[in-house]
Amino acid sequence: MLKIRASLNNIRPYKPGKPTEELIREYNISGEIVKLASNENPIGASPKAVSAISQVLNQIHLYPDNSCHDLVEKLSATNNIPTNQVIVGNGSVELILHTALTYLEPEAEVIMSDISFVMYRIAAHIAGARPVVVPVKNYKHDLQAMLEAITDKTRLIFVDNPNNPLGSLIHSREMDNFIAQVPNNILIVMDEAYYEYVDSMDYPNSLQYIHEGNNIITLRTFSKIYGLASLRVGYGFSTPEIIQNLRRVSLPFAVNRIAQVAAIEALDDKNHRDESKAVNEKGKVFLTKELEKIGLDYVPPYGNFIFVLFPQETAPIHQALERKGVIVRPVGMKNALRVSIGTQAQNQRFITALTEIMNNPSVKQ
Repeated sequence: MLKIRASLNNIRPYKPGKPTEELIREYNISGEIVKLASNENPIGASPKAVSAISQVLNQIHLYPDNSCHDLVEKLSATNNIPTNQVIVGNGSVELILHTALTYLEPEAEVIMSDISFVMYRIAAHIAGARPVVVPVKNYKHDLQAMLEAITDKTRLIFVDNPNNPLGSLIHSREMDNFIAQVPNNILIVMDEAYYEYVDSMDYPNSLQYIHEGNNIITLRTFSKIYGLASLRVGYGFSTPEIIQNLRRVSLPFAVNRIAQVAAIEALDDKNHRDESKAVNEKGKVFLTKELEKIGLDYVPPYGNFIFVLFPQETAPIHQALERKGVIVRPVGMKNALRVSIGTQAQNQRFITALTEIMNNPSVKQ
């Protein structure tokens, strides 16, 4: 019998939000499905990006630019950072994995919150390292506890800000104090997948930390506000040395030609970005008010999703929502559901279905 590496036995494969096709097969549902499980942009991709894609479809027989030259140049100019401090990957999840493969030895330690993006744990195990899991405090990263968890084996610390799935935010002063106390032989991975949705004057400037020479890599994505989730484009900023090291483990042609062209155009489409954020803000206000009417608590959201807290385990509620054609995400806690913010019609459909379910005595404790 073939044996796999021992550390891989600790991995539970990533389980994404349920696709609409699977729900239709499972429940034989007809009519429109509302998917609020994967934090996708409900208004779709930038029209400029879609138009650009149509112009390169006749080039799909050609390998893409391995260096992502034009996209790197665009990201450099847009974010005022040199090109040798920019890296592009097949989604930010690839860059998470590459960071682990670059900086982790077997038995090294990786610090992360117990409720955060599951790929941190998976990447650590793939590299043969040991995840050191720190409980969140008041639904936020407990940065002080993370500092206290540091040992001479610590090599990476993952901090998603906003946190996924909680939606909570670490503010500037908290992050400043944290970074000042992390030893300089440890790399801090700041995952900012929902960066564009944050509407707070007190959001940390992670690029400034990099400019100051800290060992930090900032990760962002085109999958959320830019609406390019299926094209898989992520990017990162760091010091020239860290970027050069990450490129050692990069696979050739990881970011396809269509994705590169679409991402460049999406960066230029301010109207689409502004509309996406406006739809999200309107939906956030609507959903939080309606959840309060139902009597449910939630973590104040800073991304494009809401972590909803229930007085009971949510498995029956989740299943009942699916039977009504509404897909949300059970993740992080047994008494919570993560709900992506959709269009007004999608948000209303979710609230109507949830209200009916919560008024059903069979799902109440």
